[in-house]
Amino acid sequence: MSYPTISVVFDRRKKANNRTPGFIEIRVAYQYNKKYISTGLKVLPKNWKNGRVTGVMEAKMMNQRIEAILNKVNDSVNSLIEGGCFTLEKLTDMVSIDDKSEKNNFLNYARKRVKIRTYGKSLDSISRYERFLKWLENWGKIVTFSDITEENIIKLDETLKCKNFKPYSIWNNYHRFLNSFILDAINDGLIKRNPYKWINIDKDKNSKALEKHLTREELYRIETVPMPTESLEKVRDLFVFQTYTCMSYVDMKNFKWEEVQKVDGNYVYSALRGKTKQRFTFMLLQPALAILRKYHYKLPIISNMKYNDYIKMVAAYANIKKPVSSHWARHTGATLLLNDGGISMEVVAKILGHSSPTMTRKIYAKLLDETIVKEMSKASVCIVGRN
Repeated sequence: MSYPTISVVFDRRKKANNRTPGFIEIRVAYQYNKKYISTGLKVLPKNWKNGRVTGVMEAKMMNQRIEAILNKVNDSVNSLIEGGCFTLEKLTDMVSIDDKSEKNNFLNYARKRVKIRTYGKSLDSISRYERFLKWLENWGKIVTFSDITEENIIKLDETLKCKNFKPYSIWNNYHRFLNSFILDAINDGLIKRNPYKWINIDKDKNSKALEKHLTREELYRIETVPMPTESLEKVRDLFVFQTYTCMSYVDMKNFKWEEVQKVDGNYVYSALRGKTKQRFTFMLLQPALAILRKYHYKLPIISNMKYNDYIKMVAAYANIKKPVSSHWARHTGATLLLNDGGISMEVVAKILGHSSPTMTRKIYAKLLDETIVKEMSKASVCIVGRN
């Protein structure tokens, strides 16, 4: 009986280039037939030399994975040959790491769960799931259900920390999604335990909104500072409009003047949030109305990416040394309503399109310290006066 030839191949379909990574596979050739077994790994051509991954932070772990799969393939081949029943099909079943194996491939399972988890949700939610899955595939350490270990969760966390991502971003954009798929797999009986139960991942939930708002004085500087170009002036105006309406970029993009109603002499806008499908309602304040009139009631919308890039330039001209983005406008508006406007938490929740005041309170509670001091100062005068 002839012995199968086993080798590691890279980018057999010749699709990899400087920007597109190629897949790493194990090829088993036997009696003029070939079978390719996925390693679940892919790298750029420049990172594949002499049959090994080089030049990336995870090179050691990736090479160890390739070696482990090679050993498993060799052991399976020897076992089948000794039993006198070797075929490429039986080898694939025995190795159980084929990319088409629904039973053992965690990534394939996660792709199916995404369709269920995002059904009826906003495009923003769908794209966040898709971005995470794409990142997980490129990372290449978690492919099969057996890869769901404490060690790999810690490696994932360390990899993200090396990119200088903040704890909240690491949890909310990576761990949270992986944990949701793991919980689904447990419910479906595909794995027995959740590694997150034994690992303390810093979620830093309280920091999300605390740093993402401008002071009243900073907002005034943005409103009044001259812009050197018409493009930056439009971006500044969009940011100011966002602030005085507390809208997200998506909701501002969908804004239509035709849907504004006049109630008791005031202009009122109501719609469903693109992200959560929760209804939000607000009255158009004079600064927002002034911008609408300036652009003949049609906002000069540009892409979200360009908008965020230009906002940083606007902030720089206003001498604001903060990483301002479009979401800062929403937080700034809510903070001003709560602190300076004296608007109740319940009303601000309706303006923001939160499902309940509890969510609003959770995000903005610490930002209300200034208001608390003001109100207690008033109370102090009354109390001391009585004494």
